[in-house]
Amino acid sequence: MEFRHFPFSITIELSQSHPPPLIHPPQISSLMTSSQPVPTNKSAEIICVGTELLLGDILNGNARYLAQQLASLGIAHHYQTVVGDNPMRIKRAVAIACERARLIIFTGGLGPTPDDLTLATLADFFDAELSERPELVADLTEKFARHGRVLTDSSRRQAQIPEGAQILPNPVGTAPGVIWEPRKGLSVMTFPGVPWEMKAMWPATAVPYLKASGWANGVIHSQVLKFWGVGETTLAEKVGSFLEAENPTVATYALGGEVKLRISAKAASVSEANALIDPVAKEIRQRTGSACYGQDEDTMAAVVGELLAAKGETLSVAESCTGGGLGQLITATPGSSRYFWGGVISYDNRVKQGVLSVDGEVLAARGAVSLEVAAAMAEGVRDRIGTDWGLSITGVAGPDGGSADKPVGLVYIGLASEAGTYTEKLLFGDSRTREQIRQRSALSALNWLRIQLWGQNN
Repeated sequence: MEFRHFPFSITIELSQSHPPPLIHPPQISSLMTSSQPVPTNKSAEIICVGTELLLGDILNGNARYLAQQLASLGIAHHYQTVVGDNPMRIKRAVAIACERARLIIFTGGLGPTPDDLTLATLADFFDAELSERPELVADLTEKFARHGRVLTDSSRRQAQIPEGAQILPNPVGTAPGVIWEPRKGLSVMTFPGVPWEMKAMWPATAVPYLKASGWANGVIHSQVLKFWGVGETTLAEKVGSFLEAENPTVATYALGGEVKLRISAKAASVSEANALIDPVAKEIRQRTGSACYGQDEDTMAAVVGELLAAKGETLSVAESCTGGGLGQLITATPGSSRYFWGGVISYDNRVKQGVLSVDGEVLAARGAVSLEVAAAMAEGVRDRIGTDWGLSITGVAGPDGGSADKPVGLVYIGLASEAGTYTEKLLFGDSRTREQIRQRSALSALNWLRIQLWGQNN
């Protein structure tokens, strides 16, 4: 390696008497730039308070519920924030939210313990006093007495709410929420972090308030198309210009081998939103063909089941590496007995031979993880149970058992019918967990059967 000397130097002088000025973080008000103007339309932000959320001890289901509820009311919602039980950090989150939203919805931090700081922090931020409400004291006293308990001083703190705020009653818990307008054009709503308490309070009080105050403005409704066997990038290329549309909007996201495409529209009603969405969904289905297996709450197994039931055909399965996972997916659908007759978990080669009639010489020559064995398993279970279709899976799920020729993640699928027997080779790679390989194997097998059934109908 050659080092080269450059013909210049840099000198830094530090004065003991005049130290360099400290660099402070930008003021909150300066966080918004010209490229991020303060929204003039009504929009909401959700702030969830709780260190347990940051640590991952609790899943944040409240944010999901509130997001869905806001969409059903047609309220724009662009940001969610999770912040720990720390007054300064909560204030920073509030300051940022005030720059970009006119409705701020809080969950968490309303209980009687010292780390329940939401209302006190909000009161301090907006220069308001906390005051005890007699009606809340009476409500708390009655709730405690109902369980044979006496209201403690710490629990009585829950009766203190900011001056000028309206009480948001809690019918199933002790911590009330508030509806508050601390500034002109800004509304704040607080809810307990306990999900069932928040969900009881939202429709009873929050929704009527939002409707009465003009926040509710139609609906934001979505349809979700589901895809298997196509990558997110490939799907994005197929849908093309739809991704640039404004109403309805179209977005893709992938999880666990599945790609979803969400089509969302804002309209006065769900029916009007669907009128905007349906033509787009129809065109996307035409462009993507068999890759789209369903929408919204559809599952792969349920879609396959409906195709089988419509044709009056039956299915049996033979599994090795999935250990019954394929059968479990199928039978999770109510009414699957119409088309699913049963299966064989042939984890050991003796079961493959004795029950499924897989040739021992084939097993010895090609191994259990092979195209030949997958085909024989599918044929064997179809013949043994007497169904129209036989579907099989054999592979190396890992984490051990792989080799250079047959690595972890190698899976073979067999599909037998009166028309013949077909096999497919899949390589999921060794970076996925055992459970991920098993799950994707089962879904891929069902998807392959779905495509055959779909092709017969198209």
